[in-house]
Amino acid sequence: MQLVFLYGPAAAGKLAVAEELVALTGYALFHNHLIVDAVASVFPFGSEHFIRLREQFWMTMFREAAEARRSMIFTFMPEASVDSAFPDRVRDQICGLGGELRFVRLTLRPEEQERRIGNAGRAKFGKLRSLDLLRQLRGQFDRCEAAMPEPEFTIDTTCISPANAAHAIAVGLGLPAQPTRRE
Repeated sequence: MQLVFLYGPAAAGKLAVAEELVALTGYALFHNHLIVDAVASVFPFGSEHFIRLREQFWMTMFREAAEARRSMIFTFMPEASVDSAFPDRVRDQICGLGGELRFVRLTLRPEEQERRIGNAGRAKFGKLRSLDLLRQLRGQFDRCEAAMPEPEFTIDTTCISPANAAHAIAVGLGLPAQPTRRE
């Protein structure tokens, strides 16, 4: 079982790249906003209940996937409401169950991030879409990202398509290709 922990700043294309990586590998996709949006429907973002429940849901999914030997891709944006020790707890759990944790970092230039932040597609999930808020929180986001474990693979998504980024990640990590289906 492998957990590809795909992280990076807002608008780096984590979900788009992850979807392409799923198509290449057949891994399951567990993106951050599945849980963030569910918990935020009941508790305010950043509240004590929100923080506790979000991590419990994440960790439960990781444990169940590891126990079932189900490889997956997890998308994540480091930010201040997540304890900086969270990636270490994920590693301990995955590795403790015989799995492998692979950190992949997406980056992009700030001007491209600002161009993408308001894209309509970001509204589907409760993603950050405010340029003013991005600018206000950018330093905090940068500090949180700097506290992440060293990635095994890093790719700048400023000028590369999600499909090409996913291909580079799959090759760079030596991920197995999904068998092609015959109709």
